[in-house]
Amino acid sequence: MNIPLIDLKAQYKSIAEDLDRVTKEVLSSANYIMGKNVIEFEREFAEYIGVKHAISVANGTDALVIALKSLGIGNGDEVITSTFTYFASAEAISAVGATPVFVDVEKETFNIDPTKIEEKITNKTKAIIPVHIFGQCAKMDEINEIAKKHNLKIVEDAAQASGSKYKGKMAGTLGDAACFSFFPTKNLSCAGDGGMIVTNDDNIATIAKALRTHGSGETGQKAYNLLNNINDEIETSKDGDDTVYNALKYYNYLIGFNSRLDAIQAAILRVKLPHLDDWNSRRREVAKIYNEKLKDSNVVVPTVDEENETIYHQYVLQCENREDMINKLKENGIATGVYYPVPLHLQKVYKDLGYKEGDMPVAEYLSHRTFAIPVYPELTENEINYIVENIKA
Repeated sequence: MNIPLIDLKAQYKSIAEDLDRVTKEVLSSANYIMGKNVIEFEREFAEYIGVKHAISVANGTDALVIALKSLGIGNGDEVITSTFTYFASAEAISAVGATPVFVDVEKETFNIDPTKIEEKITNKTKAIIPVHIFGQCAKMDEINEIAKKHNLKIVEDAAQASGSKYKGKMAGTLGDAACFSFFPTKNLSCAGDGGMIVTNDDNIATIAKALRTHGSGETGQKAYNLLNNINDEIETSKDGDDTVYNALKYYNYLIGFNSRLDAIQAAILRVKLPHLDDWNSRRREVAKIYNEKLKDSNVVVPTVDEENETIYHQYVLQCENREDMINKLKENGIATGVYYPVPLHLQKVYKDLGYKEGDMPVAEYLSHRTFAIPVYPELTENEINYIVENIKA
């Protein structure tokens, strides 16, 4: 038996007719940039999350960069985030000219440890990026309390958390802004790269919209005025569709990006969004079976805080003999993934920040012991039992 870590072909087959149809519709329409599908997906995603604004971008990393810039974060600033996460969480901070400040995580949930945040705050700290790792929300009440006390902004890194809930509230509604990724391996995914910024703040939304398209045009002027406290009347143009031609796009007000969600990806995401809750529910069912059948084995199953409804973007186990375990599983056709082998504070690119081994003991402990096993919705009962039997063996 061969079981991949994620089976994208199985998901495609389950909705192939709809995916093929909308893809052909976009191709035949010749409207490939922005346009109806992007606008409608932004509206549908905002409604799903429960926010006023959803601003689609080219990928999840761009979402983080643009969200930070929309908050005015840049050179000389510091932003606190987790050390046990994907590189983009810190890379985005560096990309806007700020410095990432790393905090250790909780051994049980893998999320940033709120009790260790406050000691890292300085007069340069401007924001916190809590990462909802593997689909489980961080302890947002405690984090929000710290942020309020120190007048800090919060940008949720919800790249792995589409559909997760914290105390009944959706991931993405728990800070000043939130960022999602639609990379193919995500629970809600497109057929390439895609990302989203969500917020209830009108100003953040306006600036983010401007930054994703070179800081130009009517939105660019609005953003420029917001950032510079200007109340001038905004020039508008009715010369053609923005997706084809608008003379105002040649008037630039901010240094922005070329970061738009393609129309085909938006159309694909519109097909998938109505299935997301069912897919996430099935992941929880698979995880529940794993939890029950592996509870007496030599691996540590993931812990979910009482207040959380996780989506199990990954089902991550802890094991003392990880290399032996994953090699044995591979021999028997079971794919695994190691998340994450090197904590961010020990990455070579950040050696100048002065961190050393032993600074984040929990993350360092986990980096040698964690591995993910398949948890995708299309897993069959036979496959689940086969995986469990091989782990126990």
